[in-house]
Amino acid sequence: MVDIPQAGDAPLIRTDFSHQAAWERLVAATKEPSPDGFLPCLQIIDDARVDGASAEQIGSAARGTNHAVVFIADDVTMSKEDLPVLCLKASAPEQRFRVIPSELWGVENNLSLGNMGFEEFAEATGADGVFRGF
Repeated sequence: MVDIPQAGDAPLIRTDFSHQAAWERLVAATKEPSPDGFLPCLQIIDDARVDGASAEQIGSAARGTNHAVVFIADDVTMSKEDLPVLCLKASAPEQRFRVIPSELWGVENNLSLGNMGFEEFAEATGADGVFRGF
């Protein structure tokens, strides 16, 4: 079972434990401020009990939380050079897209504050389904 905190900063949940160096790069990237000094507000969840959890399992657990968005570092994230994190809308986890770490702050900040809608980011993804900025 996947346990997600009910409130607080948006969760970044690691579900792939086969690429430690990629995980370390991802976590470090989330701590690098944007050119304007912004950072994502994240709860880093690095718990081997969720190793291999699917997006559907995470989404099901997220549905009842107070989060606007949940981020997942899965096997796709860990196997790609640009580390595209899976982004799920917590209230409708079937809605999803990927985001590169340097743009994670904008997604998290704007969705958590309600400044923008999930669909605005999803519609701004490239042909590969990854949001790389506006």
